Amino acid sequence: MKRISLILMTLLAIVGNAFAQAGDTSVEMADRLRADGKIWVVVAVVAVVFAGLAINLFRIDSKLKKIEKDLNIK
Repeated sequence: MKRISLILMTLLAIVGNAFAQAGDTSVEMADRLRADGKIWVVVAVVAVVFAGLAINLFRIDSKLKKIEKDLNIK
């Protein structure tokens, strides 16, 4: 199992490095979104998703603290 995961990680690193070496550095979609002013929609959606994840994380943490308190777990 270790051998398979090591081979997989090595292949992923090689492929990732190959894509990172691409000569064309312009991102047409991002330039287009910036030009149209729609990049802020993308930023807002990402912010809402991260805020939702953070709120969910804090809710779960508070519930776990309450359960630990009820069970006297330290």
